[in-house]
Amino acid sequence: MNPIAEFSSLLVLAIWLMLPVALFGLAGLSGWLKSPLKLNHCWHIAGWLMVLSMAASLLVATLLVIQSVAGGDSNKLATLGSRFGLYPDGIAVWMALMVAFVGWVILRFANNYLSQDPGRDRFLPWFLVTIASVLVLVFTNNLVILAGAWIGVSLALHHLLTLYQDRPQARMAAVQKFIVSRAGDALVISGVALLYLHYGTFYLPEMVASETARTGGSLELTMASVALALAAVLKCAQIPFHGWLIQVMEAPTPVSALLHAGVINLGGFLWLRLFPVFDGFTAGHLILLVIGGLTAVVAILTMMTQFSVKHALAWSTCAQMGFMLFEIGMGAYTLALLHLLAHSLYKAHSFLASGRTVVVSAAGGFPESPVASRLLWAGSTGLVATLILFQAPWIVEHNPIFGALLVFAVAAAAMGIPAGATASVKLKLAGMAVFLVPVYSLLHTLVGPAVPVHEGFAVPPVGYALGATMVALLALCSLLIVLGARFRATRLLCAHFRQGLYLELPFDRLTRQLAAEALRVPSMFRRVPHHPFRLEERS
Repeated sequence: MNPIAEFSSLLVLAIWLMLPVALFGLAGLSGWLKSPLKLNHCWHIAGWLMVLSMAASLLVATLLVIQSVAGGDSNKLATLGSRFGLYPDGIAVWMALMVAFVGWVILRFANNYLSQDPGRDRFLPWFLVTIASVLVLVFTNNLVILAGAWIGVSLALHHLLTLYQDRPQARMAAVQKFIVSRAGDALVISGVALLYLHYGTFYLPEMVASETARTGGSLELTMASVALALAAVLKCAQIPFHGWLIQVMEAPTPVSALLHAGVINLGGFLWLRLFPVFDGFTAGHLILLVIGGLTAVVAILTMMTQFSVKHALAWSTCAQMGFMLFEIGMGAYTLALLHLLAHSLYKAHSFLASGRTVVVSAAGGFPESPVASRLLWAGSTGLVATLILFQAPWIVEHNPIFGALLVFAVAAAAMGIPAGATASVKLKLAGMAVFLVPVYSLLHTLVGPAVPVHEGFAVPPVGYALGATMVALLALCSLLIVLGARFRATRLLCAHFRQGLYLELPFDRLTRQLAAEALRVPSMFRRVPHHPFRLEERS
């Protein structure tokens, strides 16, 4: 790399790093200012910083593409980035683009949504700290900084969840989330410490480059995979630790969007970032496969039986996170990254447009076609999707489990064709359902180069058996709920699924008891407003 190109790369990387630093600085300034006019300026500056962050990420992406096309030293940009403690690779770029874009959209929405809200001034600084902490977590090449940013994200989010201090249920749910997050923090710290014991370094590039990763595992590496898998399960609100996700819905809509579209995805990102340091299929992968798959099945069926829009969205998040961890457990890292990005964009829109969704749903849905017609269209489109995947199995990374899931998604989309539609409209809708396969193929091709090579990963037979069982169970129960509403047994099943099969109760009772103890304060003390854990002596 010539001196001019090297200087340009260093300049771009320095700007990339300075933007989250600027967000931290702006958060401190907005928390200190009292003038409404100056605070409004802070909102506008924050929006521009998000836009600049997206632009800087695109520049880093351009440098990565140029480096890939030019050949030579494929790690040159990563070497330059290490001077700033950065790890500029494809995953970091995609995540940074998503975080900045979602943050910018939520910020614009919140500026109007909270315009007359007394919590508006408290929202901005903690929102900026959350976004900046996520960016640091995405950028860093040091696992100690990654663990610190992980903790910082959940601490800043806690202040957003307790934005309304006059809602006892919201405070209780926030403290339950606080307890779960601290358990996750302990697991991440343990996982990082165990990786250090195995590799002798905290720097991720050195771990990935180490020959140790190719010569077999160790007890420390196995224990690290278990600790990090459990940390991802807690962060992604998986069964049976998911109760808090349903209960924090009293937070303002922008906070819910930030949580469901951004923060909750970090469990998946943790594994997308660290999977190259593990030697193939580990105990952690098995945990993600089992818990993620079980959560996906239960949560999606529970979502189908909900009446509340926000509760349905919360269960949808739980299900999507389960699918993402299931994909990671099966070694489909490209699919997991694509799932993470798509879910973030979809869920941000869903929450920010939830009010409009309520209005639309109140108008009533389209009449349903007869069962035989729905099954015919679903079977036909599913058969076409199967033939496409049979000819191009690389679309699903030659994994029959994910092929079955994609076919199931196409068939489910076709089952929604309403009654009364003309034949041409039905054909168009069925074609759009089948079109999901090439669209997924295109997106997979676009995102794929960002994921490190993982050709040596092999799923054991037990993994395929578990995956096939969960897909079959999901398909069977979904058909029962959709088509069997007139049967008493199905209605009884729906009544239990509406409560999530009560799987959250044991852990929820434990955290609720601990939260109640945390919120119980001696009478000689009183709480400082807007700081639920800060106490001062009564005068």
